[in-house]
Amino acid sequence: MRRLTDQELDELSELAIESAENFIFSKVSKKEILDLDINVELRYNDVLDLNILVDLDLDELSSVNEKIIVEEAIDASLENIGKFLY
Repeated sequence: MRRLTDQELDELSELAIESAENFIFSKVSKKEILDLDINVELRYNDVLDLNILVDLDLDELSSVNEKIIVEEAIDASLENIGKFLY
């Protein structure tokens, strides 16, 4: 993997957040979302260490499975990060 600049690391972090958020909003009505918090931890020395945490709280009447949506949102973020890197 090529060496990443500080600006590219910032862009990666923003991309991860936007990707997860966009995925969730494409699957769940904003009216059903009570709380959404997305945190990205990025560390880069010789290798890229990335941790994406998504906390989603939906209205109790929502038929959406929060756990599945969160997992799929993280997968979408990782896929977009992979495209950015390669």
